[in-house]
Amino acid sequence: MEAEPRGKDNIAYQWAYIALEGTANDTDKFKPRPTITSRFLGLIFTSMFDAWTRYDDKANPVYLNDVARQPENKRTLKNKEIAVSYAAYRALSEYYYSDSIMFKNKMIKLGLDPSNESLDPTTPEGIGNLAAKMVIDARRHDGSNQYGDVEGSMGKPYFDYTGYKPVNDADTNEDINRWQPKYFSDGKGGKFAPGCLTPYWQKVEPLLLSKADQFRPGPPPMLGSDQLKEEVKEVVELQANLTPEHKALVEFMRDGPKSVQQAGHWLKFAQDVSLRDQHTLDEDIKMYFLVESVAMDGFIACWDSKMYYDYARPYALVHEYYQDQVIDAWGGPDKGMVKMKGQEWRPYSPDTFLCPPFPSYVSGHSTISGGCAEALKLFTGDDKFGVEVELIPGALTEPNNLGDPVVLEFPTFTKTGEMAGISRVMGGYHIQADNIEGLNLGRNIARYNYKKYLELIGESNDNL
Repeated sequence: MEAEPRGKDNIAYQWAYIALEGTANDTDKFKPRPTITSRFLGLIFTSMFDAWTRYDDKANPVYLNDVARQPENKRTLKNKEIAVSYAAYRALSEYYYSDSIMFKNKMIKLGLDPSNESLDPTTPEGIGNLAAKMVIDARRHDGSNQYGDVEGSMGKPYFDYTGYKPVNDADTNEDINRWQPKYFSDGKGGKFAPGCLTPYWQKVEPLLLSKADQFRPGPPPMLGSDQLKEEVKEVVELQANLTPEHKALVEFMRDGPKSVQQAGHWLKFAQDVSLRDQHTLDEDIKMYFLVESVAMDGFIACWDSKMYYDYARPYALVHEYYQDQVIDAWGGPDKGMVKMKGQEWRPYSPDTFLCPPFPSYVSGHSTISGGCAEALKLFTGDDKFGVEVELIPGALTEPNNLGDPVVLEFPTFTKTGEMAGISRVMGGYHIQADNIEGLNLGRNIARYNYKKYLELIGESNDNL
C-alpha cells in the first residue's frame, strides 16, 4: 500500500493553493474587498468539507442534505480526492468565475473531466458536484447580494441595499466620533473619496456563528475621554518611531499587490502548518474549513460592530487632537519623517490606498487574525507556529526609499495574531481599542466555531 500524500502533495493543499491564486487575481480585478473574499473562501472550503464528510466515518456536512455516507468499501483516498476536487472546482468556478480556465486546467492535470456534471449521490464526482451545488444554492440569498437581486440593488452585485450614508463627508467633519471618508489619489493626478465597503455586511447569514451581534463589543472611547486622548497619542508616537521592522510588519499585514486579504493571509498561514506537520488530505480539509469559517464569520461580526458604532479612524482623530501642533510624522513617499502640523498627519500608506474605506471599530485585521490564530491553536492543540518571512521594508509604501531586508519571526499563533493587530495601530489605521476589542471578538468567534466544528466532525469538546 503506497503512503498517503502529505503536506503540499495532498489534494486539499493543492486546491487551497489554487484558491489563493484565484483570490489574488480577484483582488487585482476588483480591488481589495475583504468581506466578499472571506465569504468566497468560507464557502469554497465548506463545499470541500461537505463532500469529504461522505467518506468519513462520523463527520456530518453543513449543507449537503440527503446524501448518504458512503459504504466503507467506497471510503478510499482516491474517491475522497475525486469528490473534494469536484466540490472545489465547482465552488471556485462560481465565486472566482473569471479564473475558470485555471480551475479547469487543474482538473485536467489531476486526470478529472471538468465537464462531468453528474449529480449521482453514489459516485465521488456526483457527491463533489452536489456538495458545491447545495452550498451555492443555500447561500444564494444570504444577505451578501452576490447577484445584485436584492430589492433596491438596481441589478448591481454587492450594491448596498441598506442606503447607508456617513454623517461626515470627505470635506467636512460634523461629528468627530463618527467615520469620515477620505480622499485618495487616483494615480492620475486626480483624487476621489471611496464610499463605504459593503456597509450591509452585518446582514449576511453567518456560517457557524448563530448571529452577527452574538459577541458584539461594548462602545469605543469617545471624544473628551482620557482613553481616546491617550490612544490617539499612541498612534502619533508609534508612527514617529517606526523602525524598519515595524514598516515591514505594517506592509506584510496590510498586504499589497497580489493581495489575498486577511482570510487569504490566514489560509497561507494554515498552509504553513500543513507543510510543517505534513498533513494528510483529511487534516487539511478540516483545518481549512475551521479557519475559513472563523474568517467568514469574523468579517460578518466585525462589520456588525463597525456599522453599529460607525466610529472614527485615527486619520481624522489625529487632525482633531493635534490641530496646529507641530509633531514628528511620516511625510509621505520620498519624504521620510518630517515635522508637520497635526492636521497634515496621514497613515503610513501609499497615496492610492491611504486608509480602509469603512468605519474603524473594531479592526478587521485584529478580528480575523485573533480568530484564525485561536482556531489554529485549537486545531493543532499547541500555540507553536515558528514561521518567518524576509521582507524589504518600505517596498509597498516608499519604493524609492528601501531599507535592508529584515526577518519577521512568528513564534506562536497568538503572537502572530497580535502582531497583525498592532501593525494596524503602527500604520495609523486604528487606535488600540479597535485592536484589543477586535482580537477579543475574533477569539470569541473561534472558540464558538470550534465547538460547532467538533460537533460536525463527531468529536466531543470536553477538552475546551
